Amino acid sequence: MKCPFCNHENTRVIDSRPADENNSIRRRRVCDECAKRFTTYEKIETIPLIVIKKDDNRETYDRSKIEAGILRACHKRPVSADSINLLVDSVETEIFNREEKEVQSRVIGEMVMNKLKDLDAVAYVRFASVYREFKDINTFMDELKKVLE
Repeated sequence: MKCPFCNHENTRVIDSRPADENNSIRRRRVCDECAKRFTTYEKIETIPLIVIKKDDNRETYDRSKIEAGILRACHKRPVSADSINLLVDSVETEIFNREEKEVQSRVIGEMVMNKLKDLDAVAYVRFASVYREFKDINTFMDELKKVLE
């Protein structure tokens, strides 16, 4: 790491600790030439993820869209904000663990539904009704039967 004060090539790390809720590392450094200290932050560089929509349009991944869909499904349900955040984190981790540059929106939808099923049955059916675009009451009943089994 180059010293920001004298541009000398050699600096040493004198302290490292997690920062930003363990999402980055804070390093305290000292320059071997001028002896000045400075701080750097290391963060994992993530590959931008592209979501392929139903109509084959592509857009960058947006966590808030998953969050908004789950919040709508859980509206007026006994589901805590922490549970929703954990669910979104879990889906996001699963998406990024695939290590793919592109992911189908239907794959994300299925992940969300599988996790919602365990969290709250009513929220699951609400999400499924929008996600799977139920056209009539029979489709709705078929999904309810699956939940009841």
